[in-house]
Amino acid sequence: MASDSFDMIVIGAGPGGYVAAIRGAQLGLKVAIVEREHMGGICLNWGCIPTKAMLRSSEVFHLMHRAKEFGLSAEGIGYDLDAVVKRSRAVAKQLNSGVGHLLKKNKVTAYMGEASLPAKGRVSVKTDKGTEELKAKNIVIATGARARELPGLEADGDLVWTYKHALVPPRMPKKLLVIGSGAIGIEFASFYNTLGAETTVVEVMDRILPVEDAEISAFAKKAFTKQKMKIMEKAAVKQLDRGKGKVTAHIETGGKVEKHEFDTVISAVGIVGNTEGLGLEDLGVKVEKTHVVTDPHCRTGVDGVYAIGDIAGAPWLAHKASHEGVMVAELIAGGKPHAVDPDSIAGCTYCHPQIASVGLTEAQAKEKGYKIKVGRFPFIGNGKAIALGEAEGMVKTVFDASTGELLGAHMVGAEVTELIQGYIVGRTLETTEEELMNTVFPHPTLSEMMHESVLDAYGRVIHI
Repeated sequence: MASDSFDMIVIGAGPGGYVAAIRGAQLGLKVAIVEREHMGGICLNWGCIPTKAMLRSSEVFHLMHRAKEFGLSAEGIGYDLDAVVKRSRAVAKQLNSGVGHLLKKNKVTAYMGEASLPAKGRVSVKTDKGTEELKAKNIVIATGARARELPGLEADGDLVWTYKHALVPPRMPKKLLVIGSGAIGIEFASFYNTLGAETTVVEVMDRILPVEDAEISAFAKKAFTKQKMKIMEKAAVKQLDRGKGKVTAHIETGGKVEKHEFDTVISAVGIVGNTEGLGLEDLGVKVEKTHVVTDPHCRTGVDGVYAIGDIAGAPWLAHKASHEGVMVAELIAGGKPHAVDPDSIAGCTYCHPQIASVGLTEAQAKEKGYKIKVGRFPFIGNGKAIALGEAEGMVKTVFDASTGELLGAHMVGAEVTELIQGYIVGRTLETTEEELMNTVFPHPTLSEMMHESVLDAYGRVIHI
């Protein structure tokens, strides 16, 4: 095989692409990966990882203010935003170089440059040194997505920020407007609010975190309001007037438009797939609403062309992309992998309190015609939660009343992003309420609330 000829070429080295490349190499394929910017993609460099590092700083800051509750003393509590950002960037850099090392270790040939698909089985890469022409029977598109920009609300990096600007802020906002209350918007609102910014969140839907179970959204809203965050639902930012060091936002609620002044705006109104410049349409790859249309196995309908991760549509989550990457590599290597089930992919939001969920919400289960049993358990009934000083939260489980199938699980509170995995494993193993009830959960742990929530759905709860 010629040096520019491969079994599989992956375009994009984010959590979908680099994982696909590594899995392909493990299965004996000759693999190349093309990346135009950063190994690890948005997730490692400008998304999941650096935001968690920043949120950890704000969490510790919040706890320092509560020192007295724990019998401790902390005087003159403050922060250095530049140092918080520096730590976050160092964490991202460490992981970025780790991805490069993993690709090398697995003998994946990496090309840094801009890729396009001039013809079937061909990839052209514009690098610093010129253009490289590569060939492969199988091409995996993993080019990800970027922040959606609404007309008139475009980011300028000074007054109006995208998530990228918010990760390397030119200053600490005093009065902050966050447009959009999905995971990205709420995480940044939580971070800056905890550090003292007067924060307003505007959501066009009738509730914040609209993809979550309604009860969880309501609980989170109450918690955020208690933290002095201002939440505006069924509201839309119609216009931003930019002045010197200030922005006047025209916000419409209930048919009335009011003007509010801020010094910083973060726009978090969704994402747009990176489909441009690849030559997809000419190849016959179908693109709808900036996303590549695929079947459940990420095939595009054009022989030998696959699309994974954000470019292939919702849910826009790194772990979904990675799993699709593994599935596609196994498919290319001749295996028969299961398709990724979107209902078994958890969503995690790392605000304070944390939010995590998997499967159907109570409303979705009813819409689908299920007769359901719902269980709830509050953090206040859990010994470990009280000992941690984290007694605010709840665990909610939704079961099919006739079969005992776990249809969905929804949580809000401390460390729920770690707890949710128990229910995901349960769903993957097709567990029923009986097995969950018969499982012995260790004491004292937060995970006991998961057990109690199941017991509650069947009228057997002990601790409330």
